[in-house]
Amino acid sequence: MHNEYDIAIVGGGLAGASLACSLANQSLRIAVIEQVSPDADEQPSYDDRGLALSLSSQRILKAIDIWPDLAAKAIPVRHIHISDRGRFGLVHLHASDLQLPALGYVVVARDLGKVLQRKTASLAGIDYICPAAVTDVRTSANNIQLAYRHHQQSHSISCRLLVAADGTHSRVREQLGIGATVKDYGQTAIVSNITTTNDHKNTAYERFTRQGPLALLPMPEGRCVCIYTVASERRDQYLGLDEQGYLDVLQQDFGNRLGRMLKGGSRKSYPLKLVYADKQYVDRAVLLGNAAQTIHPNGAQGFNLGLRDSAALAEHIIDGVKRRQDPGSNNILEHYYRSRMDDQSQVIRFTDTVAGLFYNDDPVKAVCRNLGMLLLDMTPALKRRFIRRATGLHGRQPALVRDAVTEL
Repeated sequence: MHNEYDIAIVGGGLAGASLACSLANQSLRIAVIEQVSPDADEQPSYDDRGLALSLSSQRILKAIDIWPDLAAKAIPVRHIHISDRGRFGLVHLHASDLQLPALGYVVVARDLGKVLQRKTASLAGIDYICPAAVTDVRTSANNIQLAYRHHQQSHSISCRLLVAADGTHSRVREQLGIGATVKDYGQTAIVSNITTTNDHKNTAYERFTRQGPLALLPMPEGRCVCIYTVASERRDQYLGLDEQGYLDVLQQDFGNRLGRMLKGGSRKSYPLKLVYADKQYVDRAVLLGNAAQTIHPNGAQGFNLGLRDSAALAEHIIDGVKRRQDPGSNNILEHYYRSRMDDQSQVIRFTDTVAGLFYNDDPVKAVCRNLGMLLLDMTPALKRRFIRRATGLHGRQPALVRDAVTEL
């Protein structure tokens, strides 16, 4: 292990690990500092959570040689069913209508995490330091000094570029003196797995209720991952229900599209907030993934946005290094940020608008949103545009995504 690195990535999750894999074989010395140890190998659990990957994410993971280890376990989403409970709005999306193999994929989160961690730890030129927690960050003109704790001992390294990919409550962001704007939606997402009498047939459902969206995503072995958004003040009420009581609530809001709900797994809750950093980069440091922006889970956009950001940052670093630029130069970081502004702002605006438009009883808004859903369902050109946005193939995208745009 070295003391001096070209790039230090704090956070070995999706954004951080994918960035490291994208930068492999570029003659760069890279350190990845991850606080959480990988789970021990064990039999898959019923409660393993599913993650929705867009087509852009699937293409990025394929390009960095992650997808081959996931493909056999990934569930393709071939149909999307969107509805508004108690009202007439309805949207059907089908991969076959657009001659696509899938509209996206669902993978078990633990499977993806293990593949990413194994890949990152195996690549030449990358030191994977785990479990370790950064305790101090000091910036100078030529580098950044990082202090961290690893196996109960203190260590320090220097880097020319620091990437903070340590999540919504990023300590590195705080240590860099970057503030964040927070909007509390007053909602909580309750996540669990369920089994129904009818097969999901590779269909993802999003049903808007008066509290928030109820999403069911197809999982292996006929399961679905269920994301139920409720008012935060009622969170404990739903978490306190027994299994059958909770399934009854879901059944009432979702209906019988998948038959009866037979089994429910353990529930975890996540408060929903829009959090975006006041700056995305400062001298020799850049924020990535949820450390840069954490958004409402409408349409499963945030997870995939972070991966596109990671692909774009890798592209700009590689281009800059080829021109013999310092990887931590403001020129590289500014060009990266400018290339991502439109995509980030559009996704944030979309998810924030949907959160305000769909979760209220205003009769005017209800009629407008349902008419909009019907118009979308009946207009092929609008469907194509909607799918391009939802799959991350719209507008200016990183090189690892760009070729996929021609498929639509």
